[in-house]
Amino acid sequence: MEIIAQYGSTLIMLAVVFGVFMAWGIGANDVANALGTSVGSGAITIKTAIIVAAIFEFAGAALAGGSVTRTIRKGIIDPGAIVDRPEILVYGMLAALLAAACWLAVASAKGWPVSTTHSIVGAIVGFAVAGIGVEAVAWGKIGLIVASWVVSPVLGGGFAFLLMLSIQKLIFNADRPFNAAVKWGPYFIFLVGFVISLITLFKGLTHLKIDLSIPASFLIAAAIGCAVAIVGRSAIRRVTVDEEADREFHFASVERVFAPMIVFTACAMAFAHGSNDVANGVGPMAAVYGLVKSGGEVTQKLPLPFWMLALGGAGIVLGLCTYGYRVMQTIGGKITALTPTSGFCATVAAAITVVFASRTGMPVSTTHIAVGAVMGVGLARGFAALDLRVVGRIFASWIVTLPAGGLLAAAFFFMLKGIFSP
Repeated sequence: MEIIAQYGSTLIMLAVVFGVFMAWGIGANDVANALGTSVGSGAITIKTAIIVAAIFEFAGAALAGGSVTRTIRKGIIDPGAIVDRPEILVYGMLAALLAAACWLAVASAKGWPVSTTHSIVGAIVGFAVAGIGVEAVAWGKIGLIVASWVVSPVLGGGFAFLLMLSIQKLIFNADRPFNAAVKWGPYFIFLVGFVISLITLFKGLTHLKIDLSIPASFLIAAAIGCAVAIVGRSAIRRVTVDEEADREFHFASVERVFAPMIVFTACAMAFAHGSNDVANGVGPMAAVYGLVKSGGEVTQKLPLPFWMLALGGAGIVLGLCTYGYRVMQTIGGKITALTPTSGFCATVAAAITVVFASRTGMPVSTTHIAVGAVMGVGLARGFAALDLRVVGRIFASWIVTLPAGGLLAAAFFFMLKGIFSP
């Protein structure tokens, strides 16, 4: 208690600095995974992706980030054994933030698409084992999170595979593919607007004191989806047939129809990512803030100021602007060749999966979902469309992330303990 009273302001300052550093790493690594499909398909430029992320990542983090944040900052470890030593938990959260951020910085510089969720959860477990004991870790919770890492790419890939098959059946196999694309395009755009709006209305606005019934949420989401579809239809109808390009590639004009559509999906994915992954940076920061403000009371009911979500969103955008292009090149062009249609399917599938996870409070990995979605659209063309060597290297980087985060966190924990404890 005395340490927290004496160094409270310094500890909060460190939490904010480390939290922003972690948010930067999320932007440099995971946001690239979220928007890499759109850039890799050639539908939008990196500059456009940054603009999209700046608006929608921030909005997702600030408006719909609360649910997952609560899951990350409580439930992974049991603080009961250190009720009389709250400074141990403060050191641990700071160590976890710094460890995960450092690992993400290394991975982003190398262009490795690793999981920020893996990084922070592994770091929290590493501190808990080193600072409290093996029994302090809620291994049941960890098991559920590990299961979500397996389920995430399967769900993302499954949604992407089904969406790609629907486009093949409704559009590519039609007698007049371009006309079919113009006809069905607004329905796909409606799906994007409807899903994102519905999940946000269900869960994301609760801390803004906006409570809607389920029927009202469906009606509002449907209205928003229709509005988005109308705007999308206007953009689609401006696309004209390029006969010369069609002679070289039969579906060139169809791909041109989906190019403006992918802007909507990029917005959806950015919002989805911001709502889910801001927890990785803000969660431990909120834990430190709550402990200091409560005078060292170890409680599960810690305050979550809005400025923390906003700060996390800003850090995410900064990370994408500086280092995001490195990982974007890996996720967007090396697993399988992407076109606007396949990029659209992968992005929509990933958005649906990530926002669903945010709705349920499950801290899934956007990296796993994005890779699974890209693999799903590739599988729709056959196994030959996938570069399995690249996939293997990505999987290997995921395996390394957990122990790296845990070992770094343990080392930083003992360092912080040595600095502040007498």
